[in-house]
Amino acid sequence: MTDRIIEIAEQAAALSVRHRQLVIRLGEGETTAPLEEIAVLMVAHPRVSYTHSVFTGLTEAGGVCVLCGGDYLPLAMTMPVRANCEQAERFRLQAAASLPLRKRTWRQIVRAKIRAQARVLEALGREEAVMVRALEKEVASGDPANVEAQASRRYWRILFGERFRRDVQVPDQNRHLNYGYAVLRAVTARAVCGAGLHPSFGLHHHNRYNAFALADDLMEPYRTLVDRAVASWVKENDPEGPLDQRTRRYLLGALLRGREWKGEERSLFDWMGQVAGSAVEVLKRQRRELFLPEL
Repeated sequence: MTDRIIEIAEQAAALSVRHRQLVIRLGEGETTAPLEEIAVLMVAHPRVSYTHSVFTGLTEAGGVCVLCGGDYLPLAMTMPVRANCEQAERFRLQAAASLPLRKRTWRQIVRAKIRAQARVLEALGREEAVMVRALEKEVASGDPANVEAQASRRYWRILFGERFRRDVQVPDQNRHLNYGYAVLRAVTARAVCGAGLHPSFGLHHHNRYNAFALADDLMEPYRTLVDRAVASWVKENDPEGPLDQRTRRYLLGALLRGREWKGEERSLFDWMGQVAGSAVEVLKRQRRELFLPEL
């Protein structure tokens, strides 16, 4: 499978399906893409029409449709409910997961996230990275001291300056982070469903209104992929500038390029598929820890 993200944000469009191809009509022109190659379809323009087969065809092919508001942030997401033949069994495993297992796994995720944050700062030449990395050893099972938040507060100040605060409503680089995380969340949710897991059954995240708690858990160590891209962007551009097509294209490109780990290069879709697959093995007690490649 070729994994593609298609974004429709700049022009009105009419979407339909013909011979297993997504047909995109823009004005007098028309482009097509095989449904099997589309991982995520992101739609933000207010004047886009669809045929029913767009949603059913994309979902049957394992793709995700993300519907965005005027700020390019997601309002809704379609997910396949028949992605894996062992789905019912795996739902039961998720529901029956013991508290010690979930706490142990969350500790691993938080430690991996802190290491990733330290690597970003080291790659940018920030000597203070050592202060973030040191916090990894303080993460206990379930992270009862919320070391994750402590590390993040230090990390954001070092990465973007003392005045920066992570706030989804602030019109600075927070908007760029929001957009990148939305894409990462869609990629992770797709992998979760592909592994036959229910995205609402989180290991740590458990807000009653969060339909993608497990995706939010598994994507934590990989938020830094977005952070690094945004840091590079705002170094050369105004962080309060528009989240325009040029900016979004840069962020998408940074996320979707091949990622290497231990001499093996794969797409982010492939790596997240392996992460989600390892979660199944943890729930089945076939392995003790998640597979979390350091990308």
